Amino acid sequence: MAPRHYPLIVAVHAAWLISLWVLGRDQPVNSVALAFYLALQGVRFWVMWTLGARWTTRIIVLPEQPLVSAGPYRFLSHPNYAVVAAEIALLPLVLELPLLAAVFTVLNAAVLAIRIRAENRALAASRAVIVRGAP
Repeated sequence: MAPRHYPLIVAVHAAWLISLWVLGRDQPVNSVALAFYLALQGVRFWVMWTLGARWTTRIIVLPEQPLVSAGPYRFLSHPNYAVVAAEIALLPLVLELPLLAAVFTVLNAAVLAIRIRAENRALAASRAVIVRGAP
């Protein structure tokens, strides 16, 4: 499934990376924020390892498969989005760019609100198909 909001996600993340590159090139590095950012990558790998072949940036519902409830999914419904939100806030702080962190945190929150609604609709539609198709 390729929702219409996907290009918006790509645009926000690309703008964030470009902004980091342009504004952060000559910035000092905050080692405390960097340590948190690097630790966060451990959570990202945990999410990816838990999902395995099911990890993707697209919304794909596998009607015959149960939702993942292992690993970080025991604690959060959307741990990958939590990691991305934390990265978007933390990496600019590594480069001492708090305004960039604030701006892109707000933009990412808006995109995530749209994204999570789209995922929930796709899951609900999948469950409806399963219920209708049941004997």
